[in-house]
Amino acid sequence: MRFRRHFAVAATALLPYTVAVVLWGAYVRASLSGDGCGDHWPLCNGVALPVAPSTKTIIELTHRVTSGLAWIGTLAMWLGACGLFARGHATRAAAGWSFFFMTTEALVGAGLVLFRMVADNPSSARAAWMSAHLINTFLLLGALTWLTLSAWRDGGVRWPRDTRSRRLFGGAAALLLLAGVSGAVAALGDTLFPAESLAEALREDLSPSSHIFLRLRLWHPVIAILGSGYLIWLVSLFLRADRSNRSAGLWLGALSLIQIAVGFVNVALLAPVWLQLIHLFIADAIWITLVTLALSSQLSISSANLTS
Repeated sequence: MRFRRHFAVAATALLPYTVAVVLWGAYVRASLSGDGCGDHWPLCNGVALPVAPSTKTIIELTHRVTSGLAWIGTLAMWLGACGLFARGHATRAAAGWSFFFMTTEALVGAGLVLFRMVADNPSSARAAWMSAHLINTFLLLGALTWLTLSAWRDGGVRWPRDTRSRRLFGGAAALLLLAGVSGAVAALGDTLFPAESLAEALREDLSPSSHIFLRLRLWHPVIAILGSGYLIWLVSLFLRADRSNRSAGLWLGALSLIQIAVGFVNVALLAPVWLQLIHLFIADAIWITLVTLALSSQLSISSANLTS
């Protein structure tokens, strides 16, 4: 039992650490430091430890080191889960998926570097790679959240089994992923094509001659508002059906409203890097809270609830 408690503590610590690694990765993109190690991976500029590295190299290398430690952490959690939990146990499955998505996260990151989808590369292919990276990141955070919650319970935690709950939470997840992908493209446009004023930014968004990243940027707030509206509706539905996890529902609703406000400020201030990171942090928090709500839910929502 003592070893299981240590396992749960380690799982709990791994989640916020991974969020910090994700935020640093966003800073690598926003600071145009993705080519700080050239097109070498896993080596940095052809060596394990660069001599007299530039600032960009330090930023990129720091992300690689912290990402590597996160990968080692999830590997250790998976091996530990295999030793502590029987085959088929929810916690063992959560640890396996966490390690899987951490590995694919590293592979996508390596692809970004090796194919030079970093720094000031404005290609559409880069947007596709970044979208894949964003989706994988969210799936990784979801798996780590599952691992954290499941590790603290002897029987583990599983996803809702009734079809209606899965559809409701699946719809919320799909909207958040779509908002995240559009946000990643918008942030890339802000980084590569900075505007001098809000009026100039709006003109670029509406101009048919602007880069595709700028023309797509306008859709992000629309998708985000629709997604937030759905989340708030889901929270109200959840609270009427099950008040046992009221705090998670209220946090999800509050974070959704805060995110919309931060998004508008981000647009008004022309997306400064520090505010981009706050915006991403809240997006990660919303995703983690949604996963927490889904895992802790015992919903069995009737048709009357859906139409009320």
